Amino acid sequence: MSVTRDGAWLHFDLGAPLRALSWSLTKPGFVTTEAMVWREVKNRDLTPDLDVHAWYEAELSAKGWGGAVAFLTSRDIGTWVEATASVEGVRAHAVATVGLSNGERVGSRVDYSGRDWNGKWGTINVGLRLSEGLTEAALIEAMAIAVQARTAAVMDAGVLLPTGRATGTGTDCVGVAAPLGDNPYAGLHTAVGEAAGRAVYDAVLKGAKEWRQTYPKAPGVPMEDLGWT
Repeated sequence: MSVTRDGAWLHFDLGAPLRALSWSLTKPGFVTTEAMVWREVKNRDLTPDLDVHAWYEAELSAKGWGGAVAFLTSRDIGTWVEATASVEGVRAHAVATVGLSNGERVGSRVDYSGRDWNGKWGTINVGLRLSEGLTEAALIEAMAIAVQARTAAVMDAGVLLPTGRATGTGTDCVGVAAPLGDNPYAGLHTAVGEAAGRAVYDAVLKGAKEWRQTYPKAPGVPMEDLGWT
């Protein structure tokens, strides 16, 4: 397993073909893959007439990563963070890019129609690798834990919006990968769930804190008027 940066790309080598679950643009649902990748984009890359799916598939194929679970972000790819956790022999490795420019609180929406995005603040994309062999049902549960950990980290980062404390952004994506196995459980009472939750929480919280330090007055939401600390 390794994480490497190549220009606008970040490559998370999973070390072996694993079963993965995500809502990735290119490989959504259940797939078998050896990698998760991130591609940094700017507004100039995604023109209104562009078929983003076809463009991204071509970009991935050119890199030899056509089978990867792939994310897109306008967050500076060099700001990627990672965290690991080990619980009762179960190992979890989380890699994330974290931007909060289009933060949302679940159950409501902020009007971002007037935002000049300028392509530099990003969203949240998380890749998680687990060492434990899981059934597909357990992989779904592990995804729920990863999303819960993402949400907890964003809430603890204290991102305040007109609608309340942010729980994520409007374009987040999460991918979870593990060997296909017999373990049917990955909830909060299990070693798998604890390791997964800790790794994702630690990575996203670190990335969120770094984003807030970089953009203390990011446009679109009057942060100083909303009680950012």
